[in-house]
Amino acid sequence: MSALTPPAGSASGSLRRLRALARALLSLEDDLALVAEAASGPEALAMARAHTPDVAVLDLQMPGGDGVRVATALRAELPGCQVLIVTGHGRPGHLKRALAAGVRGFVPKTVSAGRLAQIIRTVHAGNRYVDPELAADAISAGDSPLTAREAEVLELAADGAPVTEIAERAALSPGTVRNYLSSAVTKLGAENRHTAVRLARDRGWV
Repeated sequence: MSALTPPAGSASGSLRRLRALARALLSLEDDLALVAEAASGPEALAMARAHTPDVAVLDLQMPGGDGVRVATALRAELPGCQVLIVTGHGRPGHLKRALAAGVRGFVPKTVSAGRLAQIIRTVHAGNRYVDPELAADAISAGDSPLTAREAEVLELAADGAPVTEIAERAALSPGTVRNYLSSAVTKLGAENRHTAVRLARDRGWV
């Protein structure tokens, strides 16, 4: 079985530890082989296209696109490649987005090397594995009140961009953007769009 590991470009100590553990365990497992590593979301897609791994192990947060978006692209282009996401955040909305994207595994970066090998095999077999604590948090948090468009516009507003810029990036009119932002703020019970972004991110809804 071949595997693509998380991006190398992250500064996260836990991710570096995970990658080191992945290398170590793969060198000891006869049925697991590391075929590529990537430094960003786009590079992960390029490496996957070049090496067609059986399993892609993706970081939820990576340069050039989050793991869920990369997973969505992978599942569309390489349906035979199963995806496992590792995360240091574990916010409820992230898990639900990942499962909706066809991700087969969702685990914290604190997972042990031996356990990671077992989960890779589980995912490769077409089964699903979700860390029990992350699953419990997702169930207790409930579903996002935001529509897909509201979440998209709110995410575009995260860096403080003006309405006109958000409108251009989302291919919407400024008035429509204001309406989406106002609706998102109201649904989240926030004081303003900046607070709404923070609340939505804390829950993993954007």
